[in-house]
Amino acid sequence: MDRQRIANALLLLRLGVFIVMIMWTLDKFINPQHAGAVFENFYGLSGFPGAAFKVIGFLQLLVVLAFVAGFMKRYSYGLILVLHGISTLSSWQQYLDAFNNLLFFAAWPMLAACIALYMLRDLDTRWTVDDRMNSVSPAAGG
Repeated sequence: MDRQRIANALLLLRLGVFIVMIMWTLDKFINPQHAGAVFENFYGLSGFPGAAFKVIGFLQLLVVLAFVAGFMKRYSYGLILVLHGISTLSSWQQYLDAFNNLLFFAAWPMLAACIALYMLRDLDTRWTVDDRMNSVSPAAGG
């Protein structure tokens, strides 16, 4: 097994998932009306004030930044998996009208990437905070 190739591949998956998640996070700050429409249409939740999306966005930002940094992988990768899983499954109606909603199908390979990252999180060592912290030797004064 070539651990360097695996680490590089997992880094690419992590960066790809991060790009999507950071855009959805920023949407809550930049366009809270759109975030409100998404929550209403896909999750059945309505009536949130715009400030609520900033709080939700801030919490999501913390998780997304922890995820991309490879910090507390069990939790950050797990939360990203759960968030994206909910998003993917809540769009079930779009899958029934597939050819008018083709872009929604991009959620499935990303969900597979989230699952793979969670399952292989211990091998995801390229540019991660957890592995840098674990590689510091107390005897080295680090």
